[in-house]
Amino acid sequence: MGNLRRLVMDVLKPLEPSIVELAQLLADLEGVDGVNISIYEIDRRVENAKVTIEGRNLNYKSIVRIIEENGGAVHSIDEVAAGSVLIEDVVTAQD
Repeated sequence: MGNLRRLVMDVLKPLEPSIVELAQLLADLEGVDGVNISIYEIDRRVENAKVTIEGRNLNYKSIVRIIEENGGAVHSIDEVAAGSVLIEDVVTAQD
């Protein structure tokens, strides 16, 4: 199987841990080169976050385990990249 290189996920998480702490936990996983977490909605007890993770050989199960152990849930996987290189989206006539 090709190496998983990028994951973009919609995650529902509690207010604690903070996105700083969650990003650090995810960044400490083997194979992870970078983590970006953006909050796009806040409720009284939860935050909706866009979590982007890049690396050379991401382990999806380990990533989900960290999110779930910290009270979060993956709502959807919005983008996946695998293989030896990352291919960026290009604008087409359909866009």
